[in-house]
Amino acid sequence: MIKQSFRTDILAYFGATATQAKELLVYNQNVFDHNTLTYPLKFPLTPELYVAAWEEYAVAARVVGVFEALKQRLVQLRFPIKEGISQTEAYLSASRRGVTADGMPEATGLVLQQPEKLQLILHQSLAGIIPVLLAGNREDFLSLVQALTKRNEPQPIPNSMGACIVSGFNNWDRICQHRQKWEALNPGNCSEISWMGEFQKLIPQKQLYQDKFIILNDGAYSNVSASDMGLEKFQWQQLSLTIRLEHECTHYFTRRLFNSMQNNILDELIADYKGIVAATGYYRADWCLRFLGLESFPDYREGGRLQNYRGNPPLSDGAFKILQALVKAAADNLQRFHAEYARKLTDTNIQPLILTALTYLTLEELASKEANSFIQQNLERLLKTSYVETQN
Repeated sequence: MIKQSFRTDILAYFGATATQAKELLVYNQNVFDHNTLTYPLKFPLTPELYVAAWEEYAVAARVVGVFEALKQRLVQLRFPIKEGISQTEAYLSASRRGVTADGMPEATGLVLQQPEKLQLILHQSLAGIIPVLLAGNREDFLSLVQALTKRNEPQPIPNSMGACIVSGFNNWDRICQHRQKWEALNPGNCSEISWMGEFQKLIPQKQLYQDKFIILNDGAYSNVSASDMGLEKFQWQQLSLTIRLEHECTHYFTRRLFNSMQNNILDELIADYKGIVAATGYYRADWCLRFLGLESFPDYREGGRLQNYRGNPPLSDGAFKILQALVKAAADNLQRFHAEYARKLTDTNIQPLILTALTYLTLEELASKEANSFIQQNLERLLKTSYVETQN
């Protein structure tokens, strides 16, 4: 109740009306779950079960190429991007029931402009190894996102989106592998009816068939040009890739540790913080604000990433304007915190500690004058509880 009152006061300070404050209190509610953690944690975390399958894919990719190896295993890559295809019987059979796509007339294959440039990287993040698909160009990135997250429908992707993390992906190849092992152990009782019984037992065990992975584009981060950043094109492309990768890995971090990965601006601020620090060694609020479309605050640049996180239902125009002011203050506070406090810390495990400390806050708290104190209190508490150990 005290926190709610504090948040309401902060919103009033930034000029929110009662109606706008009500919207923002809901939108900015902190949903990170810190109750499932057991201490101490060891970073990087051990890989999740699905990683073993992707290690096999990486081995196959060295022989036949990444795209060919994945087409043999991810059924969505057997179909083109086509309006209405997700409702066809063939697509539903293949993607929902695991029926082989072999021989299906509709399974003409996903078309990539530069399939030979597709890379599969098994990236070691703080939250463990995660597969990364790095597309060779923007068009191929869009095709992969539409195939693997939009059921092969040609749904529009914002220009400012250059990456996405896929979670809860039903991998029918892993289910097929499970069936093969089950049949080998039950040679006399592996009829279709028996398999359906085994399949029903498998469904609740999502770790046995659901995957997480990242799809990346190698273009300019947040669709911001090198000239706007005051950098050479090649330099900005390299920095963009680091920011983008570490940004998505931060979403994986919060999803695995705190069971939350939302299309919300607090998640984005935390992820951009990690990405910028990883790329440059320090945090720059001006970079973060430019990525979001707030480089000329209080004016907002149409097409900036912030509008991608307006919520569902979307914040009203008035509440969105207040959100912009909160983001500006929060980014400035993060820069002040990093310059005055974080850069002085030498603990080798400080990165996951800082990220964790930020997940305890709301946007209102991060935008308040007390923000640095809040972050430091959380961080010092985590340090005192021996929150992490070094992984040998």
